[in-house]
Parts: sequence; C-alpha cells; structure tokens
Amino acid sequence: MTEIRPPAPAPEATDPLVRAVRRIAQAVDVRSREIARLTGLTLPQLLVLQSIRGLGEVSTSAISRDASMSPPTVVAVLDRLEAHGMIVRYRSTTDRRIVHARLTDEGREALRTAPGLLRDDALSRWAALPADRRAALADAMGLLSELMTSPVEAARGD
Repeated sequence: MTEIRPPAPAPEATDPLVRAVRRIAQAVDVRSREIARLTGLTLPQLLVLQSIRGLGEVSTSAISRDASMSPPTVVAVLDRLEAHGMIVRYRSTTDRRIVHARLTDEGREALRTAPGLLRDDALSRWAALPADRRAALADAMGLLSELMTSPVEAARGD
C-alpha cells in the first residue's frame, strides 16, 4: 500500500520561517559566545549545571533528558565541569553502574553569577506581552522544535 502524503509547500512559502529560524540560531550563537567570554563556560556547560541545580543529585541519563543532549555529550560536559571543580560525580550505592552528579560551591556560584541566555531587554519585552500571546508563542516554538527534530533524534533525546 502506498502512503499518501500531503503536497510539500512551495519553497517560497517556507522562506520566512527559515529566515526566522536562522535569526534565532544566530542570536543564540552570539549570546552563547558572550556568555562564554564572560563566564568561561559554554552554553552546554551552563545547561548541564542548570539541570543539576533543578534536579538535585542526579544521574547522567536524567541530565541528558532534561538538557536535551545525548548521553555521550553530557558525559563530555560533566568531564569538563568536574575538571573545573564545579561538580562532583559518584557511583550509586544501590547500583554501581549509575553515576550521579551534584553541584559544588563553585558550580552554584557559577550559576548565580552567569547571565541568562536571553538578555534582560528580551525578558522585559517578553514579560510585557499578554499572557495568552506568551503561551501561544511558547507553544509555537515547541511545535517548531518538534518539526525540526528528526524522529530518530527525538527518540534518542538529542
């Protein structure tokens, strides 16, 4: 049986979407470099630190799911954070295969002083939007991220 697919939109119909995504990617890249210059930490390092702060003493797989990163990427980030004294890792007492991570005082301080991914002016403009508009934009961004993520990446948690 042949699968029936809807016709693909004409390329020019998706041009505004592609341009908007490109501007967002470029803004994230610029802000990531600013944060790295100010803190010495990369965006993935900050995201992992934030996950650990939010989840508590946590396993690598839980960090991977929370930060939307592959487990090998999380392990590499944890290696760097541990080398800088921002986290400590230890094996579970009930299952030695599971490794947990927790923040150190240095990690908590790095998060306390790190600027956010969104600039203060973006946050204030966001807050000025009506609640229903913020909710609609958040839903639209979630849908867009799902559309841009391949089913294989979504299943892996990349």
